[in-house]
Amino acid sequence: MIGGNESCTAGPIPMSYLTCLTYILGEWTGVEHIEDYLSYAVYLLWVLFPLAVVLLLPGVLVILFYTSILLLHIYKRKNELKEAYSNDVWDGARQMLATLWDGHGRIWHGYELHGTENIPEGPGLIVFYHGATPADYVYFMARLLIQWKRTCHVVADHFVFRLPGFKILLDVHGVMHGPREECVSALKKGCLLAIAPGGVREALFSDEMYTIIWGDRKGFAQVAIDAKVPIIPMFTQNVREGVRTLGGIKILRSLYERIRLPIVPVYGGFPVKLRTFIGEPIPYDPNVTAEELTAKTKAAVQALIEKHQKIPGNIFRALMERFQTQKKDD
Repeated sequence: MIGGNESCTAGPIPMSYLTCLTYILGEWTGVEHIEDYLSYAVYLLWVLFPLAVVLLLPGVLVILFYTSILLLHIYKRKNELKEAYSNDVWDGARQMLATLWDGHGRIWHGYELHGTENIPEGPGLIVFYHGATPADYVYFMARLLIQWKRTCHVVADHFVFRLPGFKILLDVHGVMHGPREECVSALKKGCLLAIAPGGVREALFSDEMYTIIWGDRKGFAQVAIDAKVPIIPMFTQNVREGVRTLGGIKILRSLYERIRLPIVPVYGGFPVKLRTFIGEPIPYDPNVTAEELTAKTKAAVQALIEKHQKIPGNIFRALMERFQTQKKDD
């Protein structure tokens, strides 16, 4: 057996394998002192590797979304005949995808869901704080379906409906554009409906201070009033530490306000502890106005943030919470 430091070529001057390969590469490229360039390249790789990791990890969520879409197309193809005779043809697909996403949440984030006793048996409007990605809501939806056999529709931004290939995924899970009439209709049929009033703006430009960015939005409150349903506040602990954005760059905020597309870079994908907390419902009151109900809801979400989230958020602390044997008080 030839050792690592033994000659790789016969001759009067023995060379190691690395030196031999460097010599061959230099001869092939015609570059003198190529070993200096290779050393610099290795140094750059060592320095930039952590940066590459935090920029590429959020891509795992994109892969999971498109894996879900692929599985739905396979499921549809295998159930084309059944689809003609059954209204529940997608139940198996929803369960399959819920298992996929719940498994990812359990393994990568040790995901927990608390306060499900606050979800009414009938219809209700869940209002939640929007993290940099909707992953925490997807974990919530999956856990709700697996353990409580309930589905939850959600209102999404218009750009989501223009994403390539997403139509089947959105249709199967009842994702809505958000017209008031459509939302009221779904609630009157007995469905659960979720909405993040902050939307994309809150997702991109809130930060580790967990600032609620709702602006003057109160349409969700009017939906709850028209449908005569309670509002259920919801918040996920450490959602800003899992994935963060570069929304603090002012030019990106200005660009978003001009074109209304989520072009702000994200980074992270860290395996931080995620816990979703569901607060006490705000009951329907025929005498309350949309403005008053909006203020009550915002205060309820803010109360969940103050109770369950240490401000400012800290990625290292959120990672260490994975190793805690006991959860915080609900």
